[in-house]
Amino acid sequence: MALRVLRTVAELHAWRASQGRVGLVPTMGALHDGHRSLVARAVGEQETALVSIFVNPAQFGPGEDHAAYPRNLTEDLRRLADTGVAAVFAPSASEIYPPGDATTTDPGPLAARLEGALRPGHFRGVATVVLKLVTLATPDVAYFGQKDFQQLRVIQDVRRRLGLRTRIVGCATVREADGLALSSRNAYLTPSERGRAVSLSAGLFLAQEAWLNGMREPSHLRALVEGSAKDAGPLDYVSVADPLTLDELDHPAECAVILLAARVGRARLIDNVLLGMKVAELG
Repeated sequence: MALRVLRTVAELHAWRASQGRVGLVPTMGALHDGHRSLVARAVGEQETALVSIFVNPAQFGPGEDHAAYPRNLTEDLRRLADTGVAAVFAPSASEIYPPGDATTTDPGPLAARLEGALRPGHFRGVATVVLKLVTLATPDVAYFGQKDFQQLRVIQDVRRRLGLRTRIVGCATVREADGLALSSRNAYLTPSERGRAVSLSAGLFLAQEAWLNGMREPSHLRALVEGSAKDAGPLDYVSVADPLTLDELDHPAECAVILLAARVGRARLIDNVLLGMKVAELG
């Protein structure tokens, strides 16, 4: 069956009316193997898989890379052609944000720290567009990657607070052979920056190994990550936090998430490891 490309909300509604259980994979395009892993989950677990491709202007702040964010719909459609996806929703900004639309979604307390503190308004934009997409497409399940861990938890919390029927499923981070987390922003890296960026995941893996060997002291885990990750470039943060609340840990705990953000050349990269639990256990 040929891949359907839906450009308008009206086309999406007409298509959705004839479908059964739908799995949605929301993306901003520039698709890579991490996105394909989410697509594979949706195709394998639901009757029909839908991918949205929309570079959401509401989640970019002043001076961020909205204008430069990689866009190539033709290539994205080519990458989806053999995946079993039934349709792609690729709307214009005016379809998602009609003239005069002032609707926003409060992302809640999980959005107040880390990325939310450094990028004011970012998670309000994320929560707003995700709520619009699930309202328009009414998927049974929406799939999100662990790499954007705080985003995943914010969306799961919005879903809980609003009582949405759509289930939000987190899927494990997909990495290059050397450990670097797949990201559309990796395209910004020069070869030398790409080599340095590996120290981000290397630091996380050092802490993960220490955890598996019994280390639970947050300050020690944080120091392991910082010692390695600083080689990539300036660190915005390294956080050892509770996976559910994202509160910074100051004492040993049964589970944790270590999150980091760093600037490597033009690219701002984020990554994380989840300790003591699996991303599928969140919800």
